[in-house]
Amino acid sequence: MRVRQGIIRDDLAHSQTGDPLSSHHDPVPIVITEVQSGERGLAGHPGHVSVVVRDLTSGEVLREHDPDRVYPAASTIKIALLVAALRLVDAGAAHLDERPVMDAGDRVGGDGVLKELVAGLAPTLRDLLTLMIVVSDNTATNMVIDRVGVDTVNAFLREAGLSGTELLGKLQLPPERQSARQRAGERNRTTARDLAELLLRLARGELLSRSSTEVALDILSRQQHQNILTRHLPRDEAGERLWRVASKHGELRGVHHDVGVVWSPRPVVLAILSEGGLDPREHPDNHEVRLLARLAADLVRTYGEASSSVSQEGTP
Repeated sequence: MRVRQGIIRDDLAHSQTGDPLSSHHDPVPIVITEVQSGERGLAGHPGHVSVVVRDLTSGEVLREHDPDRVYPAASTIKIALLVAALRLVDAGAAHLDERPVMDAGDRVGGDGVLKELVAGLAPTLRDLLTLMIVVSDNTATNMVIDRVGVDTVNAFLREAGLSGTELLGKLQLPPERQSARQRAGERNRTTARDLAELLLRLARGELLSRSSTEVALDILSRQQHQNILTRHLPRDEAGERLWRVASKHGELRGVHHDVGVVWSPRPVVLAILSEGGLDPREHPDNHEVRLLARLAADLVRTYGEASSSVSQEGTP
């Protein structure tokens, strides 16, 4: 079994990123090992963590751990919804400047700003897609689901071979408005392998037209939840990230995901999914979020800054 071990100091990360929360803790050693599927505790996590790292250019799998474990998708399901909506745009069946009307019953809880606004607002489809990703707006997401359709999203996922991912229905609905499967306790689901494959093919222009690919990546590049994948990436003197990142997070109680494309010296696609976290706080200083952020930083440093000769099993 090959092992790569590194220590990332929170106080060093603070000096590089300006993250005030990371300067108050002792250094935490991170051991990244090739382990048997189903073993627990990458990066000291108390539950389950799955990881996929792929080379954006070649598609090569650089690192995997438990890639096919099925997780609650949380807000990462919005990536598939974004692509499915833009596929309708490419087909001429939808238009980015069309304006669905938000009814009072469309407003739901959780992340987002539309729930705070009055009914009758008519944002464009582009606005809804942007809100859905950039601030993970659940009301916008449900309006996009209304426009695209659950069956259309799932048909795209099957066509793309992403068999571990499924949209069951709208988000944050009361039980009487949920689907039968949602009422039975099922949730939208996904895997690290599926999300990495979806982002890889999106970034390589294999799923959408060139213009729609640019729209999707531009929106994903502006998402504002930056607590895991981008938290410790290098920045310039003005605090701006040195590399472009297009990403989407997802979060439920005990569940923390972050997936994205990092245009580092060796561009990579990274998917980190987790569940079983014990810290209940929705906060950047959540214990498991901090662990996963350091894991993400080590993975990007190991593979994103490495030569293309790094293999899945070995180290540079």
